[in-house]
Amino acid sequence: MKQVKVARTLRVFLAAVVVVGAASTLSACNTVSGAGKDVSSVGHDVTNGANYTQSKWKQTTPQAATQ
Repeated sequence: MKQVKVARTLRVFLAAVVVVGAASTLSACNTVSGAGKDVSSVGHDVTNGANYTQSKWKQTTPQAATQ
């Protein structure tokens, strides 16, 4: 009788661990998605800044130096 109770307790514990693990994994997906969007936004800002700097650099460079 005691073995049955221990086996049932172990099954309940393992089921709880699986549920908590699944919940953690699903919530992490949302966090990783948000982090990916943040990194992408920074990448776009760096690209835009580089393009702006390059266009200003070309405007101020003397013609003799570019030929």
